[in-house]
Amino acid sequence: MLVSSTLILIGLIGLVLSGDRFVTGASALARNLGVSPLLVGLTIVAFGTSAPEIFVSIIASLRGNPGIAVGNAIGSNIANVGLVLGVTALFIPIEVHSRLLKREYPILFFIMIVVAAILWDGQLQRLEGTLLLIGMAVLVAYMVWWGLKQRNGDPMTAEFTAEIPADMATWLASLWVIFGLIVLPVSSEIFVQGAVGVAKYLGVSDLVIGLTVVALGTSLPELFASLMGVIKNEHDIALGNILGSNMFNLLAVMGIPGLLSPTTLSPAVMHRDFPTMFILTLLLFFMSYGHRKPGRIGRLSGTVLLLIYVGYVSLLVYQLGF
Repeated sequence: MLVSSTLILIGLIGLVLSGDRFVTGASALARNLGVSPLLVGLTIVAFGTSAPEIFVSIIASLRGNPGIAVGNAIGSNIANVGLVLGVTALFIPIEVHSRLLKREYPILFFIMIVVAAILWDGQLQRLEGTLLLIGMAVLVAYMVWWGLKQRNGDPMTAEFTAEIPADMATWLASLWVIFGLIVLPVSSEIFVQGAVGVAKYLGVSDLVIGLTVVALGTSLPELFASLMGVIKNEHDIALGNILGSNMFNLLAVMGIPGLLSPTTLSPAVMHRDFPTMFILTLLLFFMSYGHRKPGRIGRLSGTVLLLIYVGYVSLLVYQLGF
């Protein structure tokens, strides 16, 4: 247990560090090549915040532990809304101004409905995984189109302009990208190995470990990014990172195990976990959408989201008999 816990800690540190450096390097490199800050933020930054989940999903699937990947996808979405946004809003209420974010809500709901239909029979097969990854490609294409269309016409443009490094040399940016691409999979391997060890020691399923330990660990970059976003008064980025990450998780992180390691899902996925994710997302919509005025996630809303997350994790612990 001690060895497995140590591996989780080492892997987690590596994931957070390499993910951050990868996003920084890739963003600076794209900006140096003349890509607009909004487009960089909508694609590279959005992908980068989900990089830990994606690499963990790949490694877990290749190791024959697709339950970790599935649990990671759904559990990270639950943690992103309940824990990350809940804690962030408790510190500083989140103001929502970007038109893109209001467009992303219906897209996220549509993706959730599609994934629910795919998983309804309790199977995640190669065809379904392929369809999800194709959906991921379509989503990225839409983000590119929107970024090219808006350019300087959206409030997120100024926030991304301030956030993306403007003075990093191209050689250094390239070095950080290479560092991230090397350390991310290595850290994922260490992290997954530790998570599997903990699951075996506790006698619980890969799914439960994915929903809890793995999901919490891979959501830490989102927590850090959201807290820094509101501290810097970049509220739209804070929420945008979460919405983008959740869409990437459902399409890419969920699609990878279907493609690499088809599996039969536990009934609890559709009876307990998916409904929790859907309810949290629905609450987030009503809390932050805003009608004819900017949306706002206040401290009360943050408390509600956080309590739901704590209640969900407590339910998992109770059902395990601990």
